[in-house]
Amino acid sequence: MPWHIPADFRRVKSLTMGKPLVMGRKTFESLPGVLPGRRHIVITRDRSWSAEGAEVAHSLDDALAQANAPQIVIFGGADIYAAALPIASRIELTQIAADYPGDTQMPPLGPGWRETFREEHGAEGDRPGFTWITLLRSSPPACGRG
Repeated sequence: MPWHIPADFRRVKSLTMGKPLVMGRKTFESLPGVLPGRRHIVITRDRSWSAEGAEVAHSLDDALAQANAPQIVIFGGADIYAAALPIASRIELTQIAADYPGDTQMPPLGPGWRETFREEHGAEGDRPGFTWITLLRSSPPACGRG
């Protein structure tokens, strides 16, 4: 990430503590280390990949079955987000009030989502302003996976 917002890191920690995190291999490898108090379920096509602190899955379905929890956090990257979006019921979004070059964008959400929370924060020094947004699906997410 090209920005550093400590308040957002604290919020992510509070929202994810005690929950399984499902993520791709590149996302896991981009972390500074295993995040305490959370399971790390890593989706990879590489059948020989392993890392200390990571549970390995080879598909989103496998990762969700492994997580076996009432709340599962989809932690990235873009392909994992896109695959999980049809079955997601909640999105916790941080919108950064700045333009940064990049090659990844959030897929369009489509109809059926409603905003239930918004908290705006102004820029501080070299840190950009940002907004926390919670979105809930208005209708039940798609059942099953094909």
